[in-house]
Amino acid sequence: MQRYFFSHLVSIQSIHLKLQDLDLEDEEKSELVNLANDTLHYEIINKVLSELSREDKKIFLRQMTMNDHPGIWRFLNKKIDKIEEKIQKMTDDVVSQLHKDIEESKKLSAKK
Repeated sequence: MQRYFFSHLVSIQSIHLKLQDLDLEDEEKSELVNLANDTLHYEIINKVLSELSREDKKIFLRQMTMNDHPGIWRFLNKKIDKIEEKIQKMTDDVVSQLHKDIEESKKLSAKK
């Protein structure tokens, strides 16, 4: 799995555990984990970009292509107040929603 500048803030271990309760093939579970990772990646990048000016977005994206994680954090902390807390809150919200979706899926499967 690829490491991103925000990887230290994100854990989907609880999603892995919840998916074990579903009657799915390993390949399907793996696809769902990948989808969860992609969703978080999209939401985090969207959150960061929504907080930056047009010019700063270009700088941020350039740093991302260089995989300069320390540089990205220096830049973001300079440009966006409490960015780590904002990313953590958004991540918690997304993971919470994914948990709800899994629970809903379990209920629907039990009715069948």
